[in-house]
Amino acid sequence: MNQREIYTIEVAGLTRHFPLFEVAPGVRIAIFNMLGDTYVVKAAAAALAEKLKETPANVLVTAEAKSIPLIYEMSALMGLPYIVLRKTYKSYMGDAISAETVSITTGKPQTLYLDEKDRAIIQGQRVILVDDVISTGSTLQGMETVVNKAGGTIAQIAAIFTEGDADWSHVVALGNLPVFVDHDHT
Repeated sequence: MNQREIYTIEVAGLTRHFPLFEVAPGVRIAIFNMLGDTYVVKAAAAALAEKLKETPANVLVTAEAKSIPLIYEMSALMGLPYIVLRKTYKSYMGDAISAETVSITTGKPQTLYLDEKDRAIIQGQRVILVDDVISTGSTLQGMETVVNKAGGTIAQIAAIFTEGDADWSHVVALGNLPVFVDHDHT
């Protein structure tokens, strides 16, 4: 097996090595998957909670799945309820609110669903959107659409990493991941 190239970065005081994967011809990104990495989850959640402590908000919202341990830990630290937007509709979700996004990692459209039981938690409330990595902003847009449809207001956007050189000044983040472009393909 080939040795996969890695990108080394510090996140919330911890050093981690992320594998590089090609997501388009000649375009590679560092894949950050915190599932199973309790130390990074706890450190990143604490660092984000600290950065958000002056943000007046009532509820945290994320999209499944990789950000679930992060939002759970942030919820515990910040004393705020959290809601996970689902990617598959289940009948017990009732009269769900949905929005479509396109994932950079799959390149396919996906739909985010807000369970009927969670609508009341968002309605009229100030919401912090939480994600592990914000790259194209497509998932973010989907989350914003769902929160707006449910009658909530976006108070802040938070992520462990932003990705690429877009203007991410409106996002509270702990770091930025570069996008690696092989110029032979351009």
